[in-house]
Amino acid sequence: MYKGKSFLITGGTGSLGKALTKYIIENIKDIKKLVIFSRDEQKQFQMAQEFPESKYPFMRYFIGDVRDKDRLVRAFKGIDFVIHAAAMKHVHIAEYNPDECIKTNIGGAQNVVTASIETGVSKVVALSTDKACSPINLYGATKLTSDKLFIAANKIKGDNPVVFSVVRYGNVMGSNGSVIPFFVEKSKDGVFPITHPEMTRFNISIEQGVDLVFFALENALGGELYVPKIPSYRILDMAKAIDENCKINVIGIRPGEKIHEEMISSSDSLYTYDIGDKYVIVPSFFSSVELLTSKFNALKVEEGFNYNSKENSEYETVDSLKLKIKNL
Repeated sequence: MYKGKSFLITGGTGSLGKALTKYIIENIKDIKKLVIFSRDEQKQFQMAQEFPESKYPFMRYFIGDVRDKDRLVRAFKGIDFVIHAAAMKHVHIAEYNPDECIKTNIGGAQNVVTASIETGVSKVVALSTDKACSPINLYGATKLTSDKLFIAANKIKGDNPVVFSVVRYGNVMGSNGSVIPFFVEKSKDGVFPITHPEMTRFNISIEQGVDLVFFALENALGGELYVPKIPSYRILDMAKAIDENCKINVIGIRPGEKIHEEMISSSDSLYTYDIGDKYVIVPSFFSSVELLTSKFNALKVEEGFNYNSKENSEYETVDSLKLKIKNL
């Protein structure tokens, strides 16, 4: 499937972009090109030291912003597979900079869709977030809109064979700006600032995130939104796993923050199927339910089903978190 093909990762210098790059280098042979597309010159410079073109001749580094459609069109020429990871993702920053968040997360998504259709890309996988489900903050609302744009693209593309799909998951362990590096840094002061003691979050490793992206690339028929079955953790358990001797300082909920996260709402249940270690939400126009059912033994979830971090059937323990943090 991938032999002689070209990849492009928007936001490619981020934590997941680097993990995807490493996966491609180590597991996919004879690709034609891997383009890292991002707007951060310094991060591209640093990444090029880790994955130099002299050692990996298929690597390309392309400065650009997803807000710039013309730049995307130029970058997408000759590309077969696009992984869209670029986004403004910090909830509280988006609350105070709403126009910037909208330009990147919504305008950028539409530009990726348009550029993909115009340049003959074969498949596009867009990264979503649990905050896009029943959003209460601007970041979540922009990512929900982004999800809708990529899903609807399968309907508006005409006879173009490009396939668009979305993957949605929770907090990626150890990613830039996530709770683990934040708490590790705060442990030096002996105090963890906790916004709410009852808070829970979904937990996924960066390797699982990469696997989900490639599952979508290899299996999507057009319009699916994939949700992995992953454990939750309690924020106080995460604090104990990092340093049980640190004091807890409850500082209150930040703007736009939820106590518990959700990946599938009860409204989504009407279009949600259980496919084993994942759920898949299909659009109302999805015409391949029989194929989905036969390929994955997919089972329709009960009406009213809800998948949230508080009522999740699987939870990390302090010990399991310690082990995973040690292995990061």
